[in-house]
Parts: sequence; structure tokens; C-alpha cells
Amino acid sequence: MSPDTHRATAAAILPLVGGPDNVTSIAHCMTRLRIGLRDRALVQEEALKAVPAVLGVVDDDTYQIVLGPGAVARVTPEFEALVREAPPAPPASPALAAHPAHPAPPAPPATAEALRARGTALKEARTARNSTPVKLLLRRIANIFVPLIPALIGCGIIAGLNGLLTNSGLLPAVVPALAAIASGFMSLIAVFVGYNTAKEFGGTPVLGGAVAAIIVFPGVAKIEAFGQHLAPGQGGVLGALGAALLAVYVEKWCRTWVPQAVDNLVTPTLTVLLPGLVTLFGLMYLAGEVAEGIGWFADRLLATGGAFAGLVLGGLFLPLVMLGLHQALIPIHTTLIEHSGYTVLLPILAMAGAGQVGAAIAVYYRLPRNRSLRTTIKSALPAGFLGVGEPLIYGVSLPLGRPFVTACVGGAVGGAFVGLFNQLGAGFGSTAIGPSGWALFPLLDGPTGLGTAIAVYAGGLSVGYAAGFAATWFFGFTPQMLRDLDTDPDPDPSPATAPPSPEPARA
Repeated sequence: MSPDTHRATAAAILPLVGGPDNVTSIAHCMTRLRIGLRDRALVQEEALKAVPAVLGVVDDDTYQIVLGPGAVARVTPEFEALVREAPPAPPASPALAAHPAHPAPPAPPATAEALRARGTALKEARTARNSTPVKLLLRRIANIFVPLIPALIGCGIIAGLNGLLTNSGLLPAVVPALAAIASGFMSLIAVFVGYNTAKEFGGTPVLGGAVAAIIVFPGVAKIEAFGQHLAPGQGGVLGALGAALLAVYVEKWCRTWVPQAVDNLVTPTLTVLLPGLVTLFGLMYLAGEVAEGIGWFADRLLATGGAFAGLVLGGLFLPLVMLGLHQALIPIHTTLIEHSGYTVLLPILAMAGAGQVGAAIAVYYRLPRNRSLRTTIKSALPAGFLGVGEPLIYGVSLPLGRPFVTACVGGAVGGAFVGLFNQLGAGFGSTAIGPSGWALFPLLDGPTGLGTAIAVYAGGLSVGYAAGFAATWFFGFTPQMLRDLDTDPDPDPSPATAPPSPEPARA
């Protein structure tokens, strides 16, 4: 897509979310434009879904517009520029008329029954995700790690390329350079985590980064804690998270009690010194033990209970996403990547997306007369194959109810397949987090070799597709659902309006 196309997409979205005066914050993750809004009643949701580049919307703590990987990173700067450039003006509904290329359709792409079911299901899902303290904390932790995902992906792909060159003996002079490029970010990831933690929790970001930098400083090897010498990087991202969080609380205490005349000298000093000492003589060791425990548990989980563990993880991941609890896995994935070079959990969890795709294909063929729903599925399937599941979840399976459950069954069977091979010794994982589906292939790695990892992962996807399809085909619809849904909500009016035959009827 050209820059003009990205700007046009941003220009189409802006009036549909209430205009620039209704926007309080703008951010994006791998697939979604996340907007803070003053008044959500101003959002024209059905018109927003009709914008060609919009794959779906999610109403959560922020209003999230699904644009897909790549596109979101290009549309967001254009959207930010439009908000900055817009003159102050009250949002008005006629703004939509400025973009006649994206008119709002009179009806959403589903039957009336499916639309009501979708509205009810989404409302219940939003209610279930209300801002409880635990979920708010998980979202804040996710906000720390999500900005790091592009670097993890880029470095992970470079590490995979470097592994291929090393194993094949090609370009030996380039291998050390690629190793340095791939490893540089990971060697300093603790600093970035510290910076983002302080920023997220209301501290000075650079002070959070300064405290976290202690963890990766080579000189910590000379320091002894709990009867043993520390190692640079010990505690990793978990230690950095804890150290920066402690720094935030120390800084806030100082801002309250330190006299204003010496605040600029005393507060930064104490903010780095006190958490730094706690980090060196306690937190690094404790966080290191926790990180080792997470790595050991993940390895043992799949080595001893592989198939069952994969079945549970693959089957429950979609419900975790619906409840927002999947965000708790982000620091675990990152810790595993630090510990082993890859996370063994992500390929199993990616099977949930395979079950979702299989279920959507079954819905497509089970409802041959519902042209609008089939159109929705056809447009969302390419993104689904690449691991972007929101359009299928919110536009197809979740509103229909039973197909969401059968999609989880497909994910469980695919997860069991991958888990079984882990138990048999063919373990592998992903060197980065974020991508899923077919987009995960370039990031696969493991001790048994890239070929085995690709074969097992491809087999898992195939099994997930097939299981999701079969479960949905046989159990995804009741007879009444088929009667209600297998109709065309927007029939072609041409037969009804055809002129009558001039010839009289013959007896």
C-alpha cells in the first residue's frame, strides 16, 4: 500500500471515532491501533467496520481497531499526524460525508439473528473484561513488553538466518556480524524493560533504565550475594521489571518528601542508589531463581505431559484472549527466550489460531446461502492464516457461540499434536513473540534442527485446521441455528422485480 493509502485509511477512521477532539491517546501493538477516547458514544462502529482496511474492532480499556501486522505501523503515524494537524472543532457526524469512498452500510455482514447474538456476546465479553485490579495490572505489564516485540521479531529472524549459515558453512565471515546484530538487543533487553516499566508506572523512564542497566553490567560478576557471585544478566527481564518498579516508588516518595531546592540532586541519586543496592544484593538472585524455575517448569511440562499439556494450552488460549489473561504470558515468553533462546509455549498456543481458521472454513461451507457471512469469512481468512485472528473471532465464531467452542477444540487437538512431539524429544520453540500462524515459520528454532521444527509445526497447523473444521461441521450448529442462519440477509432483488411475462397463462 502506498503512503497515500495509509493516510486515506487514517482519514477515514478519524471522523468515525468522534474526530480529533475525542482522541486522548494513540498507540499501537502488532495488529491494532489503540485509541483513548473521551466519549465512546461518538464512535460509529458499523461504519468503522466498513472501512476496507479495518479487519475488526475491540472495545476494551482502549478502543482498538484491528488493521493487521505491517499496516498498523504505517497507519498509526498518519493518524497521529491528522490529530495534530486538525483545528479544534467539536466532532460532528457530517464528518463522515468527507469520505464518500467509505459509506456506512445499512446492515452488518450477518443475519439479524447473528447480529443480535454478536452484540450480546461482545457485550458479555466486555463485561467479563471489566477493569479488575488483576486485569489492569496485566495490561500494564503487557504495555511494557509489547513495544519490544518488533525488535524481538527482527533479531529473532536474523538469529535464525545466522543459524542456517552456521549449519551450512556458508559465508563464514558474515556469521559473527549477524550474531552480534541478533544478540545486541537481547543483551540489553533488561534496560528497555526498565525504561518502559518506569514510563508505564509514572516514573522517570531513564531512571528506570539506569537501575535495570545494573543487571547487565559486566562488573556485577565481582559482587557476591547469598554466598555466590552474581552473573551479568542474572534475573533478566523479571529482575529489570522489579528493579524499575521499585525505582518508581522511591522516586515518588522522594518527590513528596525531598525539599524542592535539592530535588534535582537528591531524587535521581536516591532513585538509582537505593533500588540499585536492593537489586544487587537481593533482586538479581531471587529473579534469577524464578527465571530458572520458569525454564525448568516449561521443559518438564512438555517433556513429561507433552500431549496433555499441549491439549490444555491450545484449548484454553482463545478463552484467555477473550478475558485478557493471555497478557500474563508475555513476560514468561520473554524469560524463556532469554533462558533458552526460544519459547516452547508459543508454537503450542498458536494452534488456537489454527482451530479458529478450521472452524471458520466449516462455517463457510455449512452456510452456503448466507452470502454476507461468507464474504466476511473470505476477507478474514488470509489474515487468519497469518495469525491475525481477531476478524474471525469477533466477526464469525464468537458471535455464533458454538463455533467458538469448536474452534477451541481444534486448538486443543493441534496443541496436543505439537506437545506430543515435544514429549518424544522433538522440542522446538519461537525465537520471538508476536507472530503466529504461517508468520511463525521464520522464527522457529530448536535443538533437533530447523527441518524438524518446521515439519512438526506444519503438522500441528494441519491437524488444528482439520480438527477445528470437523468439530464445527458436526457439532458447531444445532438444526435451529442452521435454519436461522443459512439464509441470505440481503437477497438479490432482481428476480422479485423482474417484469411479468406478457403471455397469458395456458390451461
